[in-house]
Amino acid sequence: MLLKQKNNATIEQANPHVVAFFEPNSSTFSYVVRDCGSNHCAIVDSVLDFDYSSGHVSYQCADEIIEHVEEMQLEVILLLETHVHADHLSAAPYLQQRLGGKIAISKNIKQVQHEFGSLFNEGDDFCRDGSQFDILLDHQELFEIGGLRGTAIATPGHTPACMSFLIGDALFVGDTLFMPDSGTARADFPGGDARILYRSIMSLLSLSDDIRMFICHDYQPEGRVLEYATTVVEQRQDNIHVNPSISESDFVELREARDKQLSMPKLILPSLQVNMRAAFFPPTEDNQVCYLKVPISGLRVDSQNSPASSI
Repeated sequence: MLLKQKNNATIEQANPHVVAFFEPNSSTFSYVVRDCGSNHCAIVDSVLDFDYSSGHVSYQCADEIIEHVEEMQLEVILLLETHVHADHLSAAPYLQQRLGGKIAISKNIKQVQHEFGSLFNEGDDFCRDGSQFDILLDHQELFEIGGLRGTAIATPGHTPACMSFLIGDALFVGDTLFMPDSGTARADFPGGDARILYRSIMSLLSLSDDIRMFICHDYQPEGRVLEYATTVVEQRQDNIHVNPSISESDFVELREARDKQLSMPKLILPSLQVNMRAAFFPPTEDNQVCYLKVPISGLRVDSQNSPASSI
């Protein structure tokens, strides 16, 4: 679902024009980030439609992005992944095939690949060096989208390879932060750490007040309208998990308590296996069919009755 921006304020050429797309099954936002001075753009956190019950793959969400890019006659430079998503499969390879661009993620993907490669008992044919991705970004590494300059900011805690992208005045934070009334990401996935997450969030909240912040999910607490954009100052003042009244120790305590109440996202097992490969599916077997594994008791599920969520 294509979403319109909240306001029509004039955007200076040094800052990007951002268009949001929403996938309701995983409550995920994808973004097309355009350099206003050229036709160059990046796509952030795309979604592949996947029905777990049938194993059926479709491309409705990705095709909406393709339609927009082609209608606006844009050239895709980068396909940015903020992390190895656990609640949806990325559509990056499909978009790359149709639109071009290079798939980029944090260089710490190697740690995630080792972790989940062991979990799924992957063999030697599964490379754990990040080579499935075109670009591995380091903390504070710069990149360009036309006339826009972007900065990769390592924000581990939700996962070891979480990375936020500051492009002009637009900050894409993945699952690290949600809208202020929803708080922050969970930190109980393998390799997650609540204390590290808090420190990553503090690094983002030290940025300029007026930086626009774009989130990856909105679960619409209390049934409020869908939201996807806020600012650094709004998060710093009003976020229910990291406002000035909450210390690091307070945050760790509340985050860990909250995480124990959450069940795992329904697509976590296929998502991890696919997304750690840059969203390419595992190799087909001798019958030319691709299979995904389900490790029995391989992931913690403390509460079968709680709603699956990233928060």
